[in-house]
Parts: sequence; C-alpha cells; structure tokens
Amino acid sequence: MKRTVPLLFTTLLVALPAGAGDMDQRVAASRDAVKSFQAALQNELQAAMKSGGPVNAITVCNTKAPDIAAAISKKHGWQVGRTSLKLRNPANSPDAWELKILQLFELRAKGGENPANIDFYEVVDSGGKKEFRYMKAIPIPEGMPCLTCHGQDIDPKVQTKLKELYPKDQATGYQRGGLRGAFTIRQPM
Repeated sequence: MKRTVPLLFTTLLVALPAGAGDMDQRVAASRDAVKSFQAALQNELQAAMKSGGPVNAITVCNTKAPDIAAAISKKHGWQVGRTSLKLRNPANSPDAWELKILQLFELRAKGGENPANIDFYEVVDSGGKKEFRYMKAIPIPEGMPCLTCHGQDIDPKVQTKLKELYPKDQATGYQRGGLRGAFTIRQPM
C-alpha cells in the first residue's frame, strides 16, 4: 500500500506538468517567432527608409513582409502572419477568431494596458482538429517611423503610393502608442 500511493502521486506530478510544459513551450516558441518576424521586418523597413525614404519602405510591407511570414511559417510548420481591424492588405483579413481577439486587444489597450505587452493564446477546435492559436499586439512605439505611412498626416507622395498598392487602404489615422494590429500564429497540435 505504501508503494502504490507514491507511484500514483509521482505519475500525477509527471502528467500535469507535461501538458503545462507543452503549452509553455508553444507560447515561448510563438513569442520567439513573432520577435523574429518583427526584427526582420524592422530591419527591412529601416534599410528601405535609408535607401529611398518612406515610399520605398511601403514596398517592403507589400512584398517583403509576406516573404518573411512565409519563411517563418515554413521554418516552424505553422501559419504566421499579421492582421488588423483596419486593413491595408486585404490578404491579411482576420478570421472570426482573430477578429474576436483583435477586439479584445482594443478593449485592453483602451483600458490602459500597454499594447507592447498584450498577447493572447488558446487551444481551439478547427475542423475537428485541435490547434494552438497565438496573437501578439503590434504597437506603434515611440521612435519608430510607423506613423509616416500609418499616421494622420501622411505626405502626398506616400499617399499616392499607398493608393496605388492598396486601393482600399484603411490602415491610417493611428497615433503613437496605439494598437496597429497583431501578429498571428496557428500551430497544429
């Protein structure tokens, strides 16, 4: 009898952290993937700004951002991307789950939470299969030129290029410290 209790107790201790550990690993890996995406995109945008100004940087988001997302997706075997409530690229439209989380992020930001610290994850049922979903808010930080293309006072040359590449652009009118959108990740389980 003394042996059964410790073995059962040990089994429970091993079984419970394994599930929690798996979730912790998924969250950590998702956060790392977002950091990689964000860093690669920022590097490309900064290089484009230096070589040709904001009009040149717009083409980075148009052509390079999808390539960066595809490379990170391929590396991990996930779907990695960006989405927003105010779209620039219709290909980044949120699905129903992402829309719900973006609205939650808006509420959290309006409640005073720093968008740089907002993220969310959960396991969902997707067509009868379990899927880990993760989103990380994209803030408009101090010191970054995001508002050059996403702000309220956009240079006419930038506006012309935006209209050329994104005729239905809604991704303007933002202010520093605001919430631009979110990185989004889908991991099969």
